[in-house]
Amino acid sequence: MGSLVPALLALGEPLEIVALGGRPELVPAGVAHQAEPRHPPTNAGWILVGLPQAARRARVDVIHAPAYTAPWWAPVPVVLSIHDVSYARHPEWYPYRRDPIRRMFYRRSAHVAAHILTMSAFSATEITAAYGIAPDRITVAHLGVDPRFSPSTGDPAPAGHGVSRPYVLHVGDLHERRNLAMVIDAVAAARRAGGPAAALSLVLVGSDRGVWGALRARAAAAGMTDAVVHLTSVSEEELVNLYRGAEALVYPSLYEGFGLPLIEAMAAGTPVLGSRAACIPEVTGGAATLLDPSNTAEWTAAISEVVGNAVVRARMRQAGLARAAAFTWPRTARLTWDVYRRVA
Repeated sequence: MGSLVPALLALGEPLEIVALGGRPELVPAGVAHQAEPRHPPTNAGWILVGLPQAARRARVDVIHAPAYTAPWWAPVPVVLSIHDVSYARHPEWYPYRRDPIRRMFYRRSAHVAAHILTMSAFSATEITAAYGIAPDRITVAHLGVDPRFSPSTGDPAPAGHGVSRPYVLHVGDLHERRNLAMVIDAVAAARRAGGPAAALSLVLVGSDRGVWGALRARAAAAGMTDAVVHLTSVSEEELVNLYRGAEALVYPSLYEGFGLPLIEAMAAGTPVLGSRAACIPEVTGGAATLLDPSNTAEWTAAISEVVGNAVVRARMRQAGLARAAAFTWPRTARLTWDVYRRVA
């Protein structure tokens, strides 16, 4: 919601936004705050008990629950944002003890919401398939890209963190569905083939969701221990510089609801190599090279080409910049405001 809130306020519509609960010092300018009432000291206690009470005290007309969970009763209509339904569609990727409870909570939240906002047509179809929600209760509002993600006007600034060029970049939590073992194999093969890719590194930016140990072992087995760099946390400025300095963003994911790094990379002028899967063709819109996520040889060839061919990089850069220009927060805000009006 960080970028959506100022975009909503900038629409000039008769809209007041109240942050329900949370730390008041984190509430953005122009937003009112309603303190949390007493509630059971758990996330479920807040969602089911505290949030409806806070909404009643603030006298809001609509509750926007921004991430998967919503109160099962509320004094006003609830708009629920669902980013994806990978939990429901691929529970094998989430074999954790509490996840059946989480999946039940998500399903119930979707059914009680007055309307659902999601980030791609792919996710809308998946929500209907997973939860049986009628399509007319779902609105697609693509995310926007922050203006800070822009091309470098000269040589990119150093990425820091021990990262040296050339490198390909992946941004996003390290998770089984991100298919990163395959891309390690592809980068290793591109390095072995020699040429400009012989010194190529792979930079992974994101929190580990239980796969980094196996990925590190795979890199070691491929003889590229030092060529796979994992950064758990970077600043926004550092992330922009990482995009600008990369030969390409590699995005071999098997399942995404939107894939914000795709448009961040394109807006920064970085070529994108993505999977021919899930929402990725929809989001990239012909501006990326799309590949079979199970075909390592195909990824190896594409990586070698983009690293070694400046003409290809320039063409992909221009296509990506044109595509990224379509993703703006004012457009997202307008679609969101229209949903608020309908449910109110």
